Amino acid sequence: MRLVTDPLLRRRVAHLVRDTEPPAVRTVDAVLLSHLHFDHLDLPSLEALGRSTPIVAPRGSRRLLRRFADVTEIAVGETIGIGGVGITATPAAHDGRRWPIGRPLDALGYVIEGSSRVYFAGDTDLFPGMAELAPVDVALLPVWGWGRTVGHGHLDPPRASAAVGLLRPRVVVPIHWGTYRIAGARRPDRSPPERFRGLALDAEVRILAPGESLALPVS
Repeated sequence: MRLVTDPLLRRRVAHLVRDTEPPAVRTVDAVLLSHLHFDHLDLPSLEALGRSTPIVAPRGSRRLLRRFADVTEIAVGETIGIGGVGITATPAAHDGRRWPIGRPLDALGYVIEGSSRVYFAGDTDLFPGMAELAPVDVALLPVWGWGRTVGHGHLDPPRASAAVGLLRPRVVVPIHWGTYRIAGARRPDRSPPERFRGLALDAEVRILAPGESLALPVS
């Protein structure tokens, strides 16, 4: 089963430029979208995966995705099945609307349950309800962004390490760092995942370079 989360596959998106080579597009079973921001829901990247590829997205996003044939809207707490894998939408402390004129919509995370239990956080700040998702085998946690700082609605290394204490994962993969930067800015800061590893002492932290893969034993 191959799932893609928030695919952003272009060299440039609005004011952001990619600092690594885009990955090769491969056939996927479904796409999970956490929210509607341009750096998480990129229509050309979705088209590159095929207009018939199943898409799971927050409730209220169907109009934006109307050119795609198979869109399932989902709300917090709902579970759907794809190919024998259960996918549950979880809360995310983040403004998920499509700026600048989009109406308010929830941002989501996802818990994917098959041979292992994987939590993809999307964009989120720390919230107490993370403890209700525990335990998970793998947590994909954002630890930074594409600017010099991250504000409300995002995790930085200290807040991401606090999330580890709530989620109790076996393995953590820090995400949302080092891939994009503002056009004209210096190369992105690659220190956040190492700072996160120094703080997250209750789980195995696996730092993957963009494009690198990780194989885990089934639970």
